[in-house]
Amino acid sequence: MSRIYKGQHTREISFPLGGIGTGSIGLSGNGRLIDWEIFNRPNKRSVSGNSHFSIKAEQDGKVLDARVLNGDLQAPYVGQPRRGAGLHSGYGFGPDTATMAGLPHFRDTEFTGQFPVASLSFREPSFPGVVKLLAYNPLIPLNDRDSSIPAALFEIEIDNTDTRPITYTVCLSAANPQAVGQAEHAYDERALDDGRPLRVLKLSSRRREADDPAFGDVAIATDAADTSHQQYWYRGDWLDHLEMFWRDFTTPGAFANRIYDEDPPAGTTRPDMASLAARVTVQPGRRERVRFVIGWSFPNVHNFWNKEPEGTTIWRNYYASLFADSAASASYALNHWDRLLADTLAFKDALFGSTVPEVVTEAVSANLAVLKSAATLRLTNGEFYGFEGCIEDEGSCEGSCTHVWNYAYALPFLFPQLERSMRELDFKYNQWDSGKMSFRLMLPLGREASAFHACVDGQFGGVIKAYRDWKISGDTAWLRANWEAIKKSIAYAWDEANEDRWDPQQSGVLTGRQHHTLDMELYGPSAWLNGFYLAALKAGAEMARHLGEPDTAELYEALFQKGKAWTDEHLFNGEYYVQRVDLDDRGVLEPYSDAVVNRYWNAERGEIKYQIGEGCAIDQVVAQWHANLSGLGEIFDPAQTASALRALYRYNFKPSLRDEANTWRLFALNDEAGLMIASWPGETRKPYIPVPYATEMMTGMEYQVASHMIQEGMVDEGLEIVRAVRDRYDGEKRNPWSEIECGSNYARSMSSYSLLNAYGGFEFDLVQGLIGFNPVRSEDGRFRTFWSLGSGWGTFELTEDHAELTLLGGQLALRALKLPRQALERIGAVRIGEQAADYTACEDAIRFAAPCTFTAGLPLRIELNASH
Repeated sequence: MSRIYKGQHTREISFPLGGIGTGSIGLSGNGRLIDWEIFNRPNKRSVSGNSHFSIKAEQDGKVLDARVLNGDLQAPYVGQPRRGAGLHSGYGFGPDTATMAGLPHFRDTEFTGQFPVASLSFREPSFPGVVKLLAYNPLIPLNDRDSSIPAALFEIEIDNTDTRPITYTVCLSAANPQAVGQAEHAYDERALDDGRPLRVLKLSSRRREADDPAFGDVAIATDAADTSHQQYWYRGDWLDHLEMFWRDFTTPGAFANRIYDEDPPAGTTRPDMASLAARVTVQPGRRERVRFVIGWSFPNVHNFWNKEPEGTTIWRNYYASLFADSAASASYALNHWDRLLADTLAFKDALFGSTVPEVVTEAVSANLAVLKSAATLRLTNGEFYGFEGCIEDEGSCEGSCTHVWNYAYALPFLFPQLERSMRELDFKYNQWDSGKMSFRLMLPLGREASAFHACVDGQFGGVIKAYRDWKISGDTAWLRANWEAIKKSIAYAWDEANEDRWDPQQSGVLTGRQHHTLDMELYGPSAWLNGFYLAALKAGAEMARHLGEPDTAELYEALFQKGKAWTDEHLFNGEYYVQRVDLDDRGVLEPYSDAVVNRYWNAERGEIKYQIGEGCAIDQVVAQWHANLSGLGEIFDPAQTASALRALYRYNFKPSLRDEANTWRLFALNDEAGLMIASWPGETRKPYIPVPYATEMMTGMEYQVASHMIQEGMVDEGLEIVRAVRDRYDGEKRNPWSEIECGSNYARSMSSYSLLNAYGGFEFDLVQGLIGFNPVRSEDGRFRTFWSLGSGWGTFELTEDHAELTLLGGQLALRALKLPRQALERIGAVRIGEQAADYTACEDAIRFAAPCTFTAGLPLRIELNASH
């Protein structure tokens, strides 16, 4: 049962409806269409004219009632700033008329979101019927094409609660976003592939050329049989357009069309509007549905946020290669509606059918919204590109930033091809001859890479991710194609060209200047950053062995073992891992430059700034979390890792922030709870100016720790952290579908996906044809979860009497299935579909005599004998 949002808890909701890399339109908590981010850039707090849905009920030639399909607008009502609003708006002017809050609407609404599907119900005593709206954009694991449609899809269901038939009209009105005075509205009728009617209004510009950066169009479409339309709303002064629309709409019967062949009068500042309406008669006690699509096409992209030194390069959106214009994307959505919705619901139901705690499913699902937000783009050939998040009107921190996207575990499992495209772009465009990796990808592709410092967690995180992506896909040819770049990335640690002198002696320990995701540099070793180095070395050793390079593997393995031993011995203080640095030694900084000394030396206190020192830091064992999720095994001593996690819960988790001092950004406050980035317990020395963001709560890091705790058996503690985060995103204070850090829709929040793998004890290695589950906890003897890998996705269920692996999409070539020991000891019949499987029950897994390839409709079922 998902959370239901009502009243004031709908205030901050903006549920993104759009494809991966296409931008989106936000569905607000009361049903408004907001945040029109369809122009290849963020566009927060925006509306598009008076775009909205409305509905009327008629009987015997009379209008019984007519309403905007919205609920109450939530306070404040003194007026709020809005992007694009005129001079006489904002504070002191009351709610903007674009909110449609001044027209009759529904007083009783409920919003439910199970991303990627949102549902709204509308009730009003004087309206004869119950109205429900379902809104979505397809999200289908592994199917990145159908998950990248530039459109928002809506289905409105009307339930006639009267004793007589009622004719309902549902109307979608939309503004032309092109420059005022350039509007061209074209109406088209034709048949869909199965013969259903297609009605489309395409809103474009009569003056923009195809190579104009702002070139594009919007379409509204329906497959309803009985429709009417207005190509243009009335043009006039003041609010004439809205007065006339409401009069037209509330008049019995269909719309009379309106067409303008000429431009609006000079000086007009309001965009042209158009409406498309569907009529349906519903018998008493019955219900009917109508479908609408808003499609868009703005195919030309350029780098407006970090302009090229000379000129402007325009490149094409990926979706422009799929759809000629907005009418084409809307038509595709309606043509394939049943399949797209069925596949999307199959994913949603599999995810929400998991037996993990509801708040975990909510955290996993809600942050998938990042993929559909304006924080992402797909480049011309389909490659994936991401900002860290969104500022109001542009991306926040460009370049698929490696040290932030390290945490984003949704994409590699749900759309592994897109994740691998990030590795390919990174190794092709960000790697220098020395092996140094720039951690931000510059656009357009081929532009000179950033010369800024390499980032330790970004550089070595790229190696770990390459290893993970290889295991998810099983594609050794892909690994081999990127292997030389991976080796260079590892070897940069000791390369003479490394200006930051990470590990010049090949000791397995990073001792130099180390840039990191908290935006400054550590001086001296820490488990946090050295762990990334160790995990990269261990991953490199395994990849080298597989690719027939034993000498390389031996080098990496020796460095790993040496560095691991030193880290466990010298960086663990008996309770948690620390940074080893002499804060009083100015000489630590002097080998680099005077600028470094000036920036990092606190002369007043005689101390190095921006360090952790003896503190308990949130990411101290993050490398072990990555290793657990990727199948790498032990990075740190297991007992010490568990102790470090207990220390994080003891010292960094704050049940209330009321008495905490936070000088940084306020992502949590008052009586809210959260996990702080760093703490200095008891008598430990806290630097006067510690590591940046030390007292913030970053949800992506909080989920990382929570997931790691669950992996290590601290299930209740991990769950408490997850609840603390999601309680902050309650719809009233913050948007449940946009967790914030350096901007909204922040990529790091997709670390929440790892919670699913942690609860399921999910294991995979498609190189070896292996998949496995070892649930940490089950309810009433039954565990069920969703899973996804490079070639297939589905569900896994474990009960007292059976285990079942079901494929819902793709295919899976399996050689071995790992199960908990207590299940392996009770193996009975094993079948794929109705066919008995030839297998051996080993100590750690069921191993098949030959690789078994199975597809949807052929579950792998293992009967478990009764316990003795």
